[in-house]
Amino acid sequence: MRKQRLPQHFRYIIPVIDVLKELGGSGRAGEVVDLVVEKLGIPEDELNVTISSGQSRIKNQIQWARFMLVKAGLLESSERGVWSLTEKGMRAQLNNDDLAKLNNLRKRLQKEYLKQKQVGEKDEEKEVSDDEILDEDVVQGNYQTALLNVLKELPPAGFERICQRLLRESGFEQVSVIGRTGDGGIDGVGILQVNPFVSFKVIFQCKRFKGTLGAPIVRDFRGAMMGRADKGIIMTTGSFTTDAKREARRDGVTPIELVDGEKLVQMFEMYELGLKPVRTFELDCKFFEEFK
Repeated sequence: MRKQRLPQHFRYIIPVIDVLKELGGSGRAGEVVDLVVEKLGIPEDELNVTISSGQSRIKNQIQWARFMLVKAGLLESSERGVWSLTEKGMRAQLNNDDLAKLNNLRKRLQKEYLKQKQVGEKDEEKEVSDDEILDEDVVQGNYQTALLNVLKELPPAGFERICQRLLRESGFEQVSVIGRTGDGGIDGVGILQVNPFVSFKVIFQCKRFKGTLGAPIVRDFRGAMMGRADKGIIMTTGSFTTDAKREARRDGVTPIELVDGEKLVQMFEMYELGLKPVRTFELDCKFFEEFK
């Protein structure tokens, strides 16, 4: 088989499978992405490059690799944020020929997608670049990108209030927004009642941000909350560097939860905040083949 030129996101297909096997067959989406990035030694400057939606291009490509693995029957299709290998995926030992077959599948899917999206155009003659097709709108639906863009455009006070609402929906009590300057980045405080006997005071920070937040942000926030709370939360429309995640999990200091734009969207979906579930239909081209 003649060697094909593969799209950029195909470099992540085998690492995704390898990471999931190391995790026992399944893992949370963010966990898998972080481990793939670590396994390939991708530097921070590459992670900081974003696509038009503001998502990291690398993470978008890993998501697209996951999409292809689902279509190939190697990963289960799950909307719960868990990536899980099928039995076929657990047995898979992909080589260059397998990747070439996957690329042929990608081309068929791309052609079907363009036929549905651009009815009446000669899609077979139109070349679409990886950058055009590698949009999360195709993978997960444009409402997620639209939601994240709406959050990014909110005024700072509005974003703080919507984070307050999200925390309340998540079970926090006595959630108040401080919103004062010069308070070390602390935007609000709340109480998480675990059971009738145990509760935690939680301080949170809201960052309406389009880029990547590094470890200094986490360290500064921890310093500001020192002795004032049991736990901290940083919520952002952007993303966190690997060093920031390590700093948040560092032993011997107050734990801090990091909620990036992707996780924010998942939580808005979970609680149906600003989102209305609708029923849609997708054309099944294969169904009509036997009637031609």
